[in-house]
Amino acid sequence: MTQIAKDFQGQTVICTFEVTPGSAHDVLDALAEAYDQVIRRQPGYISGAVHLNDAQTRIATYSQWQDRRDYQAMLRTAEMRERNRAIHAMCRHFEPVMYEVIDTWQS
Repeated sequence: MTQIAKDFQGQTVICTFEVTPGSAHDVLDALAEAYDQVIRRQPGYISGAVHLNDAQTRIATYSQWQDRRDYQAMLRTAEMRERNRAIHAMCRHFEPVMYEVIDTWQS
């Protein structure tokens, strides 16, 4: 389970995907397959989540890695380069960004 905590020492990556309502579920299927078959099996992978907005025009993924180099190594694999090209072709735009957790609030 993904846990977001201020003291997390690893790498957080949030990817946003601009899609159309007609392509959203194709992208979701491709992402689910990538997470199941490749991403979650990579060294340093901790957890991830996929989100879809109500209008089905934006998808966001959230993943945690032990180190930013682990995430970068996953991106460089031949399989993920091929998968990312296919996913990108279904999107208007997608952008992975590395973040640091600054703070969290609980009720």
